[in-house]
Amino acid sequence: MGKHNLDIKRVAILFAGGPAPGANAVISSAAYAFLEEGAQVFGIKHGYSRLAEYSAAGPLQEGPDFIRITDDSVVNARASRGIMIGTARTNPGKNIKKPEDLKVPELVAPLRRVYEGLCSLEVDALISIGGDDTLKTANKLKLYQDTLPARARRFPVIHLPKTIDNDYSGIDFTFGYFTAVETLAEELRNLNYDAAAGRAYFLCEAMGRSAGWLAYGIAIAGEANMVLSVEDIEGPLATTEIDPETNQPRKVMVIERVIDRMVDLMVAREREGREYGTIVIAEGLANFMPSKVLQGVSRDDHGHINISKISLAARMSDLLDKRYTERTGRTRKINGIPLGYEARCAPPTAFDVMLGSALGVGAYRALVEEKLNGVMVSVEGQFKLHYVPFEELVDPQTLVTKVRFIEPGSDFHRLARSLETQIDE
Repeated sequence: MGKHNLDIKRVAILFAGGPAPGANAVISSAAYAFLEEGAQVFGIKHGYSRLAEYSAAGPLQEGPDFIRITDDSVVNARASRGIMIGTARTNPGKNIKKPEDLKVPELVAPLRRVYEGLCSLEVDALISIGGDDTLKTANKLKLYQDTLPARARRFPVIHLPKTIDNDYSGIDFTFGYFTAVETLAEELRNLNYDAAAGRAYFLCEAMGRSAGWLAYGIAIAGEANMVLSVEDIEGPLATTEIDPETNQPRKVMVIERVIDRMVDLMVAREREGREYGTIVIAEGLANFMPSKVLQGVSRDDHGHINISKISLAARMSDLLDKRYTERTGRTRKINGIPLGYEARCAPPTAFDVMLGSALGVGAYRALVEEKLNGVMVSVEGQFKLHYVPFEELVDPQTLVTKVRFIEPGSDFHRLARSLETQIDE
């Protein structure tokens, strides 16, 4: 990279949201690039959780609140499991719904505390690593600094995209996705043999709150017989209802037709002499349950329903069991199983280590070589770096991000359909 006249003497790295394989490749590669220039690197512990309480909880303490990442810290770290600085889902920008809210002291208070906490470490830049919710926070922190008086301390914010769900706009694939697919596909391949041995079915609920990339990847690599995700809730599988909380129409799935499609699969396989199989569904289908099912379900700091409380796999496997018997007069063992958590800290594949490393070094290049602020680092083609401004990823009025769905009819979508058991539509 060569030596530079470094303006950034101290850089903070923060990881937020769910874990993803390759996290340490991102953190250690970014840290290594700055350490080679003689800069100090601070790893903020457990996301925004301590920063959001900065003034009330007193000064930041080295050890529990942050660590100094050193040359020794990054030795053999790239392919290691877990997250060397921890993570959390604390959302200091949750009260900021529109740009005008940044001028309201009580709404911006948690974000101000984050800013003050980072200033107390005298950092010259922040590298944020996380999902779309963390991207929204990074954007709000940048916008908050834009509202400060001219003489106030400012530091650039660079974001690195992370999610095993792979539903990020602005990048083709996110680090950890392929490791998660491979880890869970191996489990599914084991279940294929289990199903065949016992003439049974496994209904597997894959992570993927908003889109079906993980479910589809697992189904393709793990040889499932059917995959269904949020992108498939269209046409006869969808209807609308009036949301009692917002009084606005919302799309819901016609559960009876979704279950009937699964029964169609089972019947089609029986005609082929196969009384067993596996079906993969995305957990995001829980968001399309009728409001009466979602009533009373808790939400996190980002407003997402607690999908684990829905028990989607168990609920839908029970419905499938009953409907199969109603239509055929026979019984079949159907097991509902959630998949996902076991993949989030799996040993990263070489691809995810390389992708994560490219993003980490990309943060250094964005800050030092390009002198950028308010951009997300992205990779395309043969690890070619480019930098996407926050305003292209976050709606300037609502301050929310756009989910990248699988496009129905796309080659990826058609690939999964081509490889699953064919049923009569």
